[in-house]
Amino acid sequence: MSGELDYPVLYAHFGTASPCWRVSSDSNALQLSAISGPATVSVALSAEQASRVRAMTGVTSHLVLDIVIFGNPLQLHLVGKKINFHEWAGTASAYNDTVSVARDLVHGLSFAEQVVSEVNSLVVILDQHGNIQRFNRLCEEVTGVREEDVVGKNAYSMFMTPEQGQQSSQNISGFFRTGEAYEVERLINTIVGPRLYLFRNKFVQSGSGVDEKFLICSGTDITEERRAQQRLSELANTDALTGLPNRNAIHDRIRRALAADGSPSVGILFLDLDNFKRVNDHYGHVIGDRLIKDVASAVKECLEEGETVARLGGDEFIVLAQGKTTEQLEATSQRILDRLRTPFNLGLIEVYTGCSIGIAISPAHSDTLEGLIRCADTAMYVAKEAGKRTFRVFSPEMNKRVAEYMWLDTNLPRALEDNQLVLHYQPKVRLETGEVLGVEALVRWNSPERGLVSPLDFIPYAEESGMIGPLGRWVMQTAATQAQRWREQGHAIRVAINISARQLSDTAIVHDLTDALETAGLAPCLLDLELTESCLIEDEEMALGLITQFREMGAQVHLDDFGTGYSSLSQLARIPLDVIKLDRSFVRGINTNAKSQALVRSMVAVAQALNYGIVAEGVETAAEEEFIRKCGIEYVQGYFYAKPMTAEALETWLVERQKLRLIA
Repeated sequence: MSGELDYPVLYAHFGTASPCWRVSSDSNALQLSAISGPATVSVALSAEQASRVRAMTGVTSHLVLDIVIFGNPLQLHLVGKKINFHEWAGTASAYNDTVSVARDLVHGLSFAEQVVSEVNSLVVILDQHGNIQRFNRLCEEVTGVREEDVVGKNAYSMFMTPEQGQQSSQNISGFFRTGEAYEVERLINTIVGPRLYLFRNKFVQSGSGVDEKFLICSGTDITEERRAQQRLSELANTDALTGLPNRNAIHDRIRRALAADGSPSVGILFLDLDNFKRVNDHYGHVIGDRLIKDVASAVKECLEEGETVARLGGDEFIVLAQGKTTEQLEATSQRILDRLRTPFNLGLIEVYTGCSIGIAISPAHSDTLEGLIRCADTAMYVAKEAGKRTFRVFSPEMNKRVAEYMWLDTNLPRALEDNQLVLHYQPKVRLETGEVLGVEALVRWNSPERGLVSPLDFIPYAEESGMIGPLGRWVMQTAATQAQRWREQGHAIRVAINISARQLSDTAIVHDLTDALETAGLAPCLLDLELTESCLIEDEEMALGLITQFREMGAQVHLDDFGTGYSSLSQLARIPLDVIKLDRSFVRGINTNAKSQALVRSMVAVAQALNYGIVAEGVETAAEEEFIRKCGIEYVQGYFYAKPMTAEALETWLVERQKLRLIA
């Protein structure tokens, strides 16, 4: 093959020494044309040659192929890259046509050089000593330094503080040894002052000459992003009204103080203004807000070094004090009480206020955030009981029940008003088919102060205090609204709500249920009522009348926790029930407990004889499920199928369960 032959062959057929070439993913033909476009000539490539072409990436590269064109053997030099998912393209030259080959390579390299120069990121190429090899246009604009003035100079000394330069030098030396790509944030001296850049750094080998490794640093200005993040963090941790740390911030500080190794004692003062509601109601929120701001400033003036005050919200504050004794915390509390005895001048209004303070200290009272706050809160309520405008130090001897009920007395009504309550739903599943025919609604309280409050803590209080009435109405209304929403989505899900003996003793419950159904537009009724056996014992005649009315409205009546109360078989026969629910105490471990097995078989027989549906609740294992199945129980409920969940989570669960049933 001669150089004299190669050049004329290409020129004779294409009118140029460097025709365009193209290879597609679905053909091994090399397509050649005078300009980029439809092929003038197609040359068959071997599978190996086509594979070499398709090995090209999006970065311009070159290779040499031996082909035959119009009967003439030709050594063809291809310069190009992958241009999309299905095609590779570029320019071709005769291998011996040095000028054309060089021109094609220069064109490809010029394109790459233009990309590096004009890309909208800082691009700096360093050798292993940190000396600058390349400095793109944006680098010049940002730093005010020309590339020709910095090439060969050390990047650390020019654009970083001595401390950062030393750290970067050590880091890069280690990365050069491993060759691992990495990211780093660095403050860079620019023409507008220091700016924070995120550099994504990668190592490459030199393409020719000495085999040397270089570091390509691509930097993006993240100064404003970090400032925005810092501002968001400040907003998330600062009380907007007083400028004090907020609940989130003080909780975080207390956690860190408690977790610190060898930390001294951690004490907190829980402050609650004594007459703020009266001031707020009488003078309005504007005056109330001014009072809160002035109280915050006054409390802050009373603190010593190492003490921090934060606003929890409303008229509640917390003071965090580290390394203080109980006596020192008492002294701080007394200073605050003395200061708040002085009236606050709010324009033309002079307002008197005061506060009650509870003191708790770690580790004596608790070593957790929640425990410490709870102790201080309890002590604060004891201080209020003692006549207000005083402080108390928590002690285990305090009447915990009274303190807890005082907290509930204040916060449970607020929970109803502020939508802190939510219903979770646990499915009831038909055992044979897996079909979900209903759910049990279970109330949950997510207190902003204490987090999740157990129903076991607030339901008994609601019963004793009379709050069970408004709480029950809220549950009815919420459950009815949700049932109607599900019906509109195509889910005919029955929702069961729990009714206590105290609720059933109030005949207004029928009106409450009617009102809930009408307000939600839930017709026909999809609400069911779950009663305990105690509801039947206290006043059977009244219970019978109410149950009859419930069923006439379309509600089913379930007897909850069956087997744990004192109802008789004759009583069961007189009460018009729809379903009995076997208590979880019988179901737990039933596959190994012979006594539970005998009792369950007896209760199932009674229920079947009375034509009641049966639900086994508390099923948690496959073995328990298998025994329940053998007993002929139709419905099941328990963690083995699903935990109680929000309405949104239940909807997702239903969709996923339907998918699994379709697959099965």
